[in-house]
Amino acid sequence: MMTDKVLNLTDADFAETIGSGVTLVDFWAPWCGPCMMQGPIVEQVAEKIEDRAKVAKVNVDEAQPVAAEYGVRSIPTIIIFKDGEVVEQFVGVQQEDILSAAIECNL
Repeated sequence: MMTDKVLNLTDADFAETIGSGVTLVDFWAPWCGPCMMQGPIVEQVAEKIEDRAKVAKVNVDEAQPVAAEYGVRSIPTIIIFKDGEVVEQFVGVQQEDILSAAIECNL
């Protein structure tokens, strides 16, 4: 179940979305088993963080230039951006409390 609090980003809107404020981006693909486990956790983070930060997903099959730009080689990869700059990066499935804490310390 995709919550309306999680944005789906493409190559076209990625830079504008991460350009201001704090944004958590989950790089994933529909064929990736661990990504399917990470998805509901990212949705929990979005519900918890509410409007204080943006939470988004990027399908690496559909946005290969963005994935390449940030060196995404394994998925799921989660990158936290602050005003367009990478401030934290995680590879593999991460729990909600770790991701929420990473967002909180960058707000």
